[in-house]
Amino acid sequence: MDIEKFMQGYKAAWEQRDPQMFAALFQPEGRYHNTPFQVQSGTAQLIEYWKRVQLQEDVKLTYEILGPGIAHWHTTYQVASEELFQIWAKSTGTNLVARKPGDPLPRMVLDGVLKASFKDGLCAEARIWWHSQPQA
Repeated sequence: MDIEKFMQGYKAAWEQRDPQMFAALFQPEGRYHNTPFQVQSGTAQLIEYWKRVQLQEDVKLTYEILGPGIAHWHTTYQVASEELFQIWAKSTGTNLVARKPGDPLPRMVLDGVLKASFKDGLCAEARIWWHSQPQA
């Protein structure tokens, strides 16, 4: 596996909202750093973390390869639950978007960079750095 194959799988796993597909990109002891301070290690943790994408709808991901093991990615999705909205708000360290009761949940835009290393045909470690905001 190389960065192109990994990003094809990453895109498919996110757009299909499939935790098992995501975990299958990694070695059994693979590591995914979803922020500089959080890491999921091993298949069970990868699957558990990726379950949050099931709270997203209409996911669209594009990417470009920047170099060996490095890709820039851009994702949009519709927040499908108040739970996901709360997770997003806490993970970004920002206040909740001003919403009145009954207001629709926002469509989010995420933009980031992924750096990955590979061993024996699977991802050994992936790190992402990203920012998110509600779509205007």
